[in-house]
Amino acid sequence: MRGSLASYLPRRLALLGGSTRWSDCAEALRYLSRPSQLVQGAKINEYEEAFAGTVGVKYAIGFASGRVGLYGLLRALGVDEGAEVLLSVPSHIVVANAIRYTGARPVYVDCRLEDYNIDLAEAERRITPRSRVLLLQHTFGVPVEMDTALAFARRHNLVVIEDCVHALGARYDGRPVGTFGHAAFFSTEETKTISTVMGGMAVTNDPQLASRMRTFQASCSLPRMSLSARYLMKFVVYYMLTEPYVHRFARVAYERLGHRNPLPVPTTLEERRGQRPRDYERRLSNGQAALGLSQLRSLQTNLQHREFVANAYEDRLSSCGLRLPRAPAKAEPSFVRYPVWVEDRPTVIRALAPHAVVGTWFTSVLEEAESPEAAGYAPGSCPHAEQAAQHLINLPTHSRVSERDVKMLATALTRAVSSKSASFKHRS
Repeated sequence: MRGSLASYLPRRLALLGGSTRWSDCAEALRYLSRPSQLVQGAKINEYEEAFAGTVGVKYAIGFASGRVGLYGLLRALGVDEGAEVLLSVPSHIVVANAIRYTGARPVYVDCRLEDYNIDLAEAERRITPRSRVLLLQHTFGVPVEMDTALAFARRHNLVVIEDCVHALGARYDGRPVGTFGHAAFFSTEETKTISTVMGGMAVTNDPQLASRMRTFQASCSLPRMSLSARYLMKFVVYYMLTEPYVHRFARVAYERLGHRNPLPVPTTLEERRGQRPRDYERRLSNGQAALGLSQLRSLQTNLQHREFVANAYEDRLSSCGLRLPRAPAKAEPSFVRYPVWVEDRPTVIRALAPHAVVGTWFTSVLEEAESPEAAGYAPGSCPHAEQAAQHLINLPTHSRVSERDVKMLATALTRAVSSKSASFKHRS
């Protein structure tokens, strides 16, 4: 909708649906109309090759989710009972689960509050003779300070795996993330930089590791045709319902549906409880690969827009006294969402609600966990991460966020923070 009328119509931004275009939906509909090509076909290999070229690695192996890619990498590297994997929090329960499903133990390391990435001084204190892997999450798309991290890994003889689920397109010292460690994994789940609704990719330059990952991939089950079709249908439905002029109505209907939503969800009840789902080891479908391939073709435009939006947020919010992310000197972030620390999160969410569904990655040190203790987290052990889980909001950066939207969100956020500050001073 364009012209002067559009400038007066209310918009409400979703966190989903902004990475995709109508041409991607048309691709989904094509595969829905061709059931014989929905699950298996040539698009899978084509997508893997294109993804490897995009990241700048030799090998990329696709799976039903990024968590399965991580699980496969750990197994292929011989990580099993008795081993320890260092990972930073806040993270997601499915990351901890992938480690636990191998028999290894996740060792939780606190984050730095400037970028929510791993605090290597804290990691130093948690090294034991059983430490095998350093898992580096590029949180929100802000690269870890890789020079220091790689030196730390060499000093302790650790294998480095990069968690790039937020960070497709981010760079450090001019190199894409995902090319520094022995291996890396990405996610193309519906909230990420590109979406295949569910999906993930494990990448490496090591031919022997790639061969073992291919063997693991072949052992994974194919997705059911019905599930593959539901994923593609969800892709199209979400694209339409998250259009900003529609979403102000669609969100109400979505929230009223609650658990009765018939579309597949990204995290199962078993995973939220730390248990292993029965069909965990699964491959990516051919139809989903076609969606990923379509979006890779427009990735640079996608990334440029996210950079523009993130810079616009920073310009408008930097003078408001808010804690904004500070990337390492050599880092070039690719913000899948833009994190902002606020003192009173419920008040800010209410203030922004007319304009956007504000993200709350992370509301727990292990997002979506019914209890972090179910995955072996000891309360109080990572105080910075626990504070972040109480104070972070995330602003959308996807292609449906316009300059006008940035201005509205920044203005509403500034007013909410100023109002709260003035109220506090008045009571004092």
